[in-house]
Amino acid sequence: MMLKDIKSVKKVPVTITIAGSDSGGGAGIQADLKTFAALGVHGTTAITCITAQNTYSVTAVECVKPEIVKEQIKQVSEDMGIDSGKTGMLYTEEIIKVVSEEISKRGFPLVVDPVMVAKSGAPLLKPEAENALKNLLLPLATVITPNKFEAERLIGREIKDIEDAKRAAEEICTMGPKAVVVKGGHLNNPKESVDVLYYKGEHTVFRAPRLDSKTTHGTGCSFSAAIAAFIARGEDIPSAVKHAKDFITHAIKFGLRIGKGVGPVNPLATLYREASKYSVLKSVNEAKRILESSPHIGSLAPEVGINIAMALPYAESVKDVAAIPGRLMRVFDNVRSSSYPEFGASSHLARYLLEIMKYDPSKRAAINIRFSEDILALLGEENLRISYYDRGEEPEEVKRIEGMTIPWGVKQAIARVGGIPDVIYHRGDVGKEPMIIVFGEDATKLAEKIVGLSLKFINKLRAEPNYSKT
Repeated sequence: MMLKDIKSVKKVPVTITIAGSDSGGGAGIQADLKTFAALGVHGTTAITCITAQNTYSVTAVECVKPEIVKEQIKQVSEDMGIDSGKTGMLYTEEIIKVVSEEISKRGFPLVVDPVMVAKSGAPLLKPEAENALKNLLLPLATVITPNKFEAERLIGREIKDIEDAKRAAEEICTMGPKAVVVKGGHLNNPKESVDVLYYKGEHTVFRAPRLDSKTTHGTGCSFSAAIAAFIARGEDIPSAVKHAKDFITHAIKFGLRIGKGVGPVNPLATLYREASKYSVLKSVNEAKRILESSPHIGSLAPEVGINIAMALPYAESVKDVAAIPGRLMRVFDNVRSSSYPEFGASSHLARYLLEIMKYDPSKRAAINIRFSEDILALLGEENLRISYYDRGEEPEEVKRIEGMTIPWGVKQAIARVGGIPDVIYHRGDVGKEPMIIVFGEDATKLAEKIVGLSLKFINKLRAEPNYSKT
């Protein structure tokens, strides 16, 4: 059989976003394309409007000619095929008409994000276009994803709670879409963000912890884009909405703190984290090699042994932090371990990293060494910011909760110096060995720094009159 006779492998799903361009890169087609890329579908575009905007304002809108919008959809469809699509900012009645006409011809599943107002308050849908949205586009929608305010505009009354959201979803469904998701980001629930799906006569409620975050620009765009991507990958509507909810929660949690206003969500956070696993393991393994091959590291080893750890970008749990199982134990002047790095191998250092990364995400590596005043003095000579916490000051309610001492200690150390320390130490407690934790951006570079510290420390010891090798 010739190669040309072999059928091609299954094609990559193709999704189209029919929306406006955000010059700030946080919402619109820019957010949609990031989301598509993160979820493994090929993203295409039909740009409806060009906006001049940033994290706090929209200063100008220029619409693309309706026939150009229509032609973009046509050309993508005729060449690649479209497995799903989503709409965002459509702005005018004329654009809604041509988009509706072209989608009617193509018949692909459609997620409608009824973009009406930007977070800054700028209108993104002309008032006279609302009827066209209801009458022409909603009947073609597979899913529509209004937030509280958009749903209120569609039904003409206020939504106060989840029960109101359920009734609103049912009413919007009578306008033509197969499914409705009323998003709960603006509902008055201080602990949870609750989305309500109405589909095939049933309500499904999706809950996520409400995040105290100022990085929500583009939330609706990325959420609807994620639903479209999961549908293109073959998932049913409830599953697509659930996975999109998880995806956008993560994107908000690790949003980008840029700009003077509301920072953008980060649809690529999950992708970056997964892509970094190999490089993190490689860095920790190289750090292990450096420590094991360097003389005198044993002089810095505490009784419990040395460990070195490195977290993935956007780490959320101990499983996102790689370290050496069983630690590096002292063998004469050296340290040794028979294990290779694994994720989840050190809950001790992981808790330090997970807490300090909340304040400085670049501090992704940590190593523990033994406590001594001489070692602290040498670290001070490196112009490192040093702080500590006192286990004797730990509140009883913190002590009673397993694993809470270290997060509490990190907060105390940060507050003590009014900034993010490079070194945190404590002087121990009953059954707890005193310890120094040194932080860095990379495990390999941190290991090299500790090797240099060990040489300075052993030279200091040798200079003492009563120095003994033992």
